[in-house]
Amino acid sequence: MNSRIEKDSLGEIEVPADKYWGAVTQRSMEHFTIADEKMPGELISAIAMVKKAACLANEECGVLSGEKAKIIAEVCDEIIKGALESNFPLCLWQTGSGTQTNMNVNEVICNRGNEIAGRKLLSPNDDVNMSQSTNDVFPTAIHVAGVILLEDGVIAAAERLAKIFADMAEEYGKTVKLARTHLMDATPMTFGQELAGYSHILKTDIKIIEDSLVHLKKIPLGGTAVGTGLNAPAGYADLSAGYLSVITGRNFTVSENLFAAMSARSQAAAAHSALRTLAGDMLKIADDIRRYSSGPKAGYGELTIPAGEPGSSIMPGKINPTQCEALIMAATMVMGNDTAMGIAASRGDFQLNVNMPLIAHLLIRSAKLLTDSITSFTERCVIGMRANEAKMEKNAGQALTLATALNPLIGYSKAAQIAMRAAKEDITLREAAISSGYVSAEQFDELCDPKKMINNTER
Repeated sequence: MNSRIEKDSLGEIEVPADKYWGAVTQRSMEHFTIADEKMPGELISAIAMVKKAACLANEECGVLSGEKAKIIAEVCDEIIKGALESNFPLCLWQTGSGTQTNMNVNEVICNRGNEIAGRKLLSPNDDVNMSQSTNDVFPTAIHVAGVILLEDGVIAAAERLAKIFADMAEEYGKTVKLARTHLMDATPMTFGQELAGYSHILKTDIKIIEDSLVHLKKIPLGGTAVGTGLNAPAGYADLSAGYLSVITGRNFTVSENLFAAMSARSQAAAAHSALRTLAGDMLKIADDIRRYSSGPKAGYGELTIPAGEPGSSIMPGKINPTQCEALIMAATMVMGNDTAMGIAASRGDFQLNVNMPLIAHLLIRSAKLLTDSITSFTERCVIGMRANEAKMEKNAGQALTLATALNPLIGYSKAAQIAMRAAKEDITLREAAISSGYVSAEQFDELCDPKKMINNTER
């Protein structure tokens, strides 16, 4: 391997000649070889956005030359576009502040910038990291990556699915089916009502996520080491937040209290909690659709879902609800991640949380899991699913729970007797009701028509 010599405060070390990183990155690679998780690319990109905002703010404050700011910003743009991806090799499991990753980005910007300048113009600490500390850069980058992934990924995917469910609710607005509670027969509803319910669940979850973004868009940039703003020029914090807003196209502002913003990671935890809520609801919806499509001969058989691939290596013709199952597993992972997030966010020892790489990983991973699994579920299952309307209406018409509609006429006790007799003697509810003498055929047909039992929600 061709190498070159780099120096840091601990001395000299060999690094690969074809890479832009420096001594701190190389030491981290040698000291942290734990599992195979790497620092997420989305976080690296977010750090580059923060570095670009910082250099522009420093230039405006008069502490960084225009030449240096221009080159730093140019390299940051390269990183954001993914052009230098192979230069960010560090293990996720490293120092809890993320210092080595912050320095990895500083070193790459410095060495690539010096290459562009044709001379040793930049220092990773004095220029690229000017007015900054890992302690304010890293949590800011977590917020930036989180906001982008939640807005452009999770919310967009959930909004699309909510609209599709709403459109399907119109299509199936008159399709009567049997509702079920405790997995048992309940009273009739329309499939459209159920789909509209799914749509509203998603809209509520989206609002919960959006509410969490209000806090995630408040950043600790400018607090430097412990929140005092040591070594940052006057006006730097607000300027850097302003530049970051322009770079990202989102409205970031400086946190009201930098001490709180640096020692606690409650904003990231709240955002992840919102993802957990969406994950739980997606699991419920996917499980409903999976059950409704069961069969096709000996299950519910009320839904037909697209056949994506053979479902069994031994049973010919078997088709499984694979998209539902994939989404359920992804949602389960997100819900598990939320437990880890809660613990990691609580590790704010005195002035600094020291589980930040894990927090970044969990937020980014969960956002990507939900975005991709919801998108796949939408495209490969929901769009192509169709109601078996005949089966739905048949199930609704023969349910013993239709006796509920008799309550206002004959009372709960007599209606229960009719339902229990029908079940015991294996006769229809209509036969049991008429033979009981409590209701006439005309009364039963009027009251127990499933189509007349579904629109009693006027307020």
